[in-house]
Amino acid sequence: MRTLFLTGIFVIALPICCAPFPDGPLDNDEAGPTNVNTRLIVESVQVSGQGSAKLSDPLRSELSEFAGKNFDQPLLERLADRIKQELHAPDVRMHVVKGDMPDHVIVNFEIGVEREKRFDLDLARFLYHSKQGWSGQGHATVNIHENAFSFGMISDGDRLSERYAGIQAGFERRHVGTDRLQLRFDFASYHEQWNEVTLLEAAPGDIYRTRTQFSPTATVVILEPLVVSFGVDFARYRLSLPVANTESSNAVVSTLRYHQRWGSAGDEGEHDIRASYSVRAGTHILESDPVFARHQTEARYRFRRRHQDLSIGFLAGKISGLAPLFERFVLGNAETLRGWNKFDLDPLGASRVVHGSIDYVYRGFLVFYDTGAVWDRPEDREQKQSLGLGCKKSGFQLAVAFPVRTGVVSPVFYAGMNF
Repeated sequence: MRTLFLTGIFVIALPICCAPFPDGPLDNDEAGPTNVNTRLIVESVQVSGQGSAKLSDPLRSELSEFAGKNFDQPLLERLADRIKQELHAPDVRMHVVKGDMPDHVIVNFEIGVEREKRFDLDLARFLYHSKQGWSGQGHATVNIHENAFSFGMISDGDRLSERYAGIQAGFERRHVGTDRLQLRFDFASYHEQWNEVTLLEAAPGDIYRTRTQFSPTATVVILEPLVVSFGVDFARYRLSLPVANTESSNAVVSTLRYHQRWGSAGDEGEHDIRASYSVRAGTHILESDPVFARHQTEARYRFRRRHQDLSIGFLAGKISGLAPLFERFVLGNAETLRGWNKFDLDPLGASRVVHGSIDYVYRGFLVFYDTGAVWDRPEDREQKQSLGLGCKKSGFQLAVAFPVRTGVVSPVFYAGMNF
């Protein structure tokens, strides 16, 4: 022990290893590795704050196993970072307080709450495709307490057999009496443009010039990984041939979704599974002109570890009855059977679809493989394949894809964000 005399005040400085634990809590933002004696024992580890219940079982077990060990601030800070990554939390703070027993401490990870943005502008999709041109979608959202009002514009020549351009608007109530119930109302109005190949293949009465849709839906959280949505979709479209006429396609819609994520992108890796099943049924009960049932199943598994990112996807669908063209399945765009042109596969879309894909990214370098088929009759089914490479970083993609076929190779180039 040594004594220093400073301006009439005696300050007693003890070696760090002998410093007693302070009466108040220590935040990880204020305490360095030497602020808490490394010979102290961790009595328990707790996680609190919004979203703490969603913490994965493997990470929760790892946190509980830390109890009884020596305090190691760098290791605990890495655990805080893993909690932040797994829950996609805006902030995770570590608080350290005295335990119930001498030389013991309690560690609490507190999950911060993201402040609600009153106004948000979002470029939801921006894409250039060498065979299908430009596509773009953006919207603005105003948040007022638990309500969200949105308005946007879109011009999309990629997802469907048509190019649809127009406006979209929506209202969402995120909590209706409980966190497990949400309500949403969507409205859209589009003008249509058609490829010449589609116009030649279409039957009279298939082509429409404008389309409007109104969709009220409710979403219920059944269990934490399971969410179900149900509602109705009212669509009106104005035909071009043989005479100008307006028809309605009114359908009951329902979707069951499953989403589970565990681990982090550190040494052990992060796993993410998403799956959904949806059905849309056009019925005369809702005064729909076409009567049909559209079933679609999707699943995707993603694994991330440090600089590696592996994604495996699957899609299958079936339509019974006669559905309008905007309900039919399309392959050969920037997301499915990349490298093929959708107008070469089926310019009208199809009533059956199956598709699988594998994407692998290492330090931003992307390679992928696609396989799939669209058909109406069993004898028309022909499995296609494609390969591609490019780069992918923070939502941006730039790639070239090649259809696997004999004869002339005609690659497809695409670039853009959020697709």
